[in-house]
Amino acid sequence: MLQGMQTVLAVTVMLMSLASFSAQAFCFEAAGVKYGISARLLEAIARGESHLDPHAINFNRDKKGRVKSTDYGLMQINSAHIPELMAMGVIHSTDDLYRPCLNVQTGTWILARHFQVCGITWNCLGSYNAGFRADRHETREHYANRIWRIYSRMPAATAPTATKAAKK
Repeated sequence: MLQGMQTVLAVTVMLMSLASFSAQAFCFEAAGVKYGISARLLEAIARGESHLDPHAINFNRDKKGRVKSTDYGLMQINSAHIPELMAMGVIHSTDDLYRPCLNVQTGTWILARHFQVCGITWNCLGSYNAGFRADRHETREHYANRIWRIYSRMPAATAPTATKAAKK
């Protein structure tokens, strides 16, 4: 009986994980359509940033170990964006950044703004992590290469919206 309950528990956890990933996949697709950025690329960024953990948190420290900023959620939204997000009414507290679809939409909005500044290039994608400062070029390249490796290993799936649009 105990083994049967363990099997039921394992199957339940697996199904919940699949449902959660399916919801996240929808979030990437919706944000990608809204901002004209590949859902697959957005998922690669989230995999690189948080390993797809919607509750991920990272404390960025200076050389003396002091926390200088914090990153939240799937897309690791940096705390530097919080005042603007609050002023726009997008979030009311940092806890809102743990909502997967809101986090993906916010991260995609930030990335789209970066692409407007420096163009749609891999180096510009690196600015999502390293910012725009000239002395951060190498860090941007390293980040972009890491995301490219994740992206290139992901299966290329046909987006449902593209398939539907092609049939019309």
